[in-house]
Amino acid sequence: MPVAIITGASKGLGRALAEALAARGWDLVLDARTAEVLKETAAAVAAHGTRVEARAGDVTDAAHRAELVATAWRLGGCDLLVNNASALGAEPLVRLAELPLDGLRRALEVNVVAALGLVQEALPLLLGARAGAVITVSSDAAAEAYETWGGYGASKAALDHLAAVLGAEEPGLRVWAVDPGDMATDLYAAAVPDDDGPRPDPAGVAPAFLRLLDERPASGRYGAPALLEGRR
Repeated sequence: MPVAIITGASKGLGRALAEALAARGWDLVLDARTAEVLKETAAAVAAHGTRVEARAGDVTDAAHRAELVATAWRLGGCDLLVNNASALGAEPLVRLAELPLDGLRRALEVNVVAALGLVQEALPLLLGARAGAVITVSSDAAAEAYETWGGYGASKAALDHLAAVLGAEEPGLRVWAVDPGDMATDLYAAAVPDDDGPRPDPAGVAPAFLRLLDERPASGRYGAPALLEGRR
């Protein structure tokens, strides 16, 4: 069975992707910082009948990243790496004039540095897979100037560029940066707690990611809404 590593997998989009892949028979290595929530998620996902390994930790920890990849190796390799774990930089979000620099550093460390570190750790397994792929979860804030989203958006823009360069440097892989669009997640609630408008459930967005795995388009940046509509 193919094997995927998914970071930030205890809830939200990460959990939705884990459920969708497990339903297709994928074995999974799931990461999140909160051990109890991750354990509950792993048990629910494993009900699909696949092997699910939960590894709680912080992706900024090199030893934890190595543990994720070693666990995937024991399951048979790594066919897909999903860099989904994210940090906002400030909760709730604030204007750049007020953004704590330590918060910006945290966002860059989680969203960019750790993501690249995990790619580097997993790269031998990904290149050895029959159809290795990397998905980095982006944001429209990476491409648009939204007030208060500057620090988070800057980190996602940097992640987009790393994904684009990785795709050019590793033609044997598919590297997709995916903007999932608006979703009802804890991350968004923490970012803008006063905005309680209706938003799509992450489970309804997961099929966009499955389409990439099915069709394997060229490496690049994609929007989930367009993928869901049958466009790219």
